[in-house]
Amino acid sequence: MNSDCRNHPDAASEQERAQVRGEPAPGHQLDRVDYDAELRLHNQTLRRAYGIRPHDHVLDIGCGAGQTTRDAARLAVDGDVVGMDISVPMIERARRLTEAAGLHNVTFERADAETHHFLAEHFDVAISRFGTMFFGDPVAAFTNIARAMRREGRLVMMVWQAHELNDWSVSIQHALAKVADMRAVAPPALDPFSLADPITTERVLDRAGFSEVEFTDVREPVYYGPDVAAALDWVCGFSRVSDVLRRLDPASTARAREHLLQTLVAHAGRDGVWFDSRAWIVTARRR
Repeated sequence: MNSDCRNHPDAASEQERAQVRGEPAPGHQLDRVDYDAELRLHNQTLRRAYGIRPHDHVLDIGCGAGQTTRDAARLAVDGDVVGMDISVPMIERARRLTEAAGLHNVTFERADAETHHFLAEHFDVAISRFGTMFFGDPVAAFTNIARAMRREGRLVMMVWQAHELNDWSVSIQHALAKVADMRAVAPPALDPFSLADPITTERVLDRAGFSEVEFTDVREPVYYGPDVAAALDWVCGFSRVSDVLRRLDPASTARAREHLLQTLVAHAGRDGVWFDSRAWIVTARRR
């Protein structure tokens, strides 16, 4: 079994806003893992919440390789969709996949939604799948997004609930803590759980110009691969994991890999490696 923990470019962590992960091809049977495969059940739930109408103008924030953008485009058949991400490789991949899908009501922009100069009051709906947790100034970012939305426009985004409610985060941290002093490891610069607290998030959105904020509890597992070897490769690509492993001596690294492997074995089944997770679908209206 391959237990090599390497930091490969298609396995960025949740801490990285660019979300540099691939997208499964049509008919993908989950024989490999990528970001869209990891979140396939979340994506199905989020898609049902969009409420996109045929003539809507839609903004997809942190679109990655564009799966959510293409989902929106198939709903806004007489409208248009803009996918936005800070990652050049992801935007390029999104464009290729969208062209291959034959969708013509989609454009992609390499930009940061926190500071991008949007056309004022243009979008009817703004969507995001785990792409809004990493803003340097959340109030400024959501204020900028609100300005780009029409009055009464809808924000529909999915964010993680608290770390302690997400088995994938707790289990990985616990495995590493058996070897590494996690207190001595610098906290991540970008926090994937920054919008986990409903009170804090509602306050941010209210200050940014949104009202009618609602939270829907989402309990779906995340997929880490068809087998333990693939899952280990995927997990070791997370920045948080690779950062910890780089600080360890070779013997400690080997022990940490083994603990991670044991954790993945405990979550493996006939249909692959899955971890429980908790997320919110947050909806709001632009005032």
